[in-house]
Amino acid sequence: MMRSVLPVLSVVAAIFAIWYVASIGLNKPWAEDKARRAGVELSTSELILDTWSQKKPRLPAPHQVAAELWNTTGAMVQQGRALSKRSLIWHGWITLSSTLLGFVFGTGLGILLAIGIVHSRTMDMSVMPWVIASQTVPIIAIAPMIVVVLASLQVDDVVAKGVISMYLSFFPVVVGMVKGLRSPGAMQMDQMKTWNASRAQTFWALRLPASAPYLFASLKVGIAASLIGAVVAELSLSQDGGLGARMLGGSYYGQTIQIWSALIAAAILAAGLVAIIGLIQRITLKRMGMAA
Repeated sequence: MMRSVLPVLSVVAAIFAIWYVASIGLNKPWAEDKARRAGVELSTSELILDTWSQKKPRLPAPHQVAAELWNTTGAMVQQGRALSKRSLIWHGWITLSSTLLGFVFGTGLGILLAIGIVHSRTMDMSVMPWVIASQTVPIIAIAPMIVVVLASLQVDDVVAKGVISMYLSFFPVVVGMVKGLRSPGAMQMDQMKTWNASRAQTFWALRLPASAPYLFASLKVGIAASLIGAVVAELSLSQDGGLGARMLGGSYYGQTIQIWSALIAAAILAAGLVAIIGLIQRITLKRMGMAA
């Protein structure tokens, strides 16, 4: 266990060290400017402390972000204000609902497209290139257009964000499932033919079980991509809720600590969702007799 945890902790420690050093460099000009206007000269320790305690720093220090996270989550829970609009729990729930909706849509669409591509050469030659080409268009460019179109149809904001999340999440599922459904070897396919198995029987008995590891690997990427889509959608929608809206509000008023706390909260949420998929993967593959 230590051999697996130690490398992760080493990388985390290195990231925090670089983060603290970078916050000194980026916040130093403002600290020096304040000292110059006040007619004082800061020592090295005073300069460092100033760069780590500014109210609107260019790059907040990790402990400032951690304090903001606590103030907008744990402290809110203790005060009974977990559903307050200042709570990241409330914003996170709004983003999570759109993420899961888009993930379900994207997973369903991805699996259906993959089945069609594997079983139809026409779809393989016509649909697959368009699936790949769809990911060359930046989501930040098409998200406002999707929002406008769906708003004109009076579609709920959650569904609109789910559609944008689906746009990002379906692609890894398509690619992974196509690879998985084609993973059975020639000998296995020939054996199914000797048993006179139909295409449907071959799919359920051979192709689908063989695709399970590929599917779960794709779902991990898809759930993270779905969260990104939800956050990008919230940047395009005129609403108060969601981690993306929280970031946008912070950018309006120069509240960099608020922006970073929402960003870290989104990263924690994504890590939790990926961990849940990983847990389901281990349980499912173990019951199927596969190594997780």
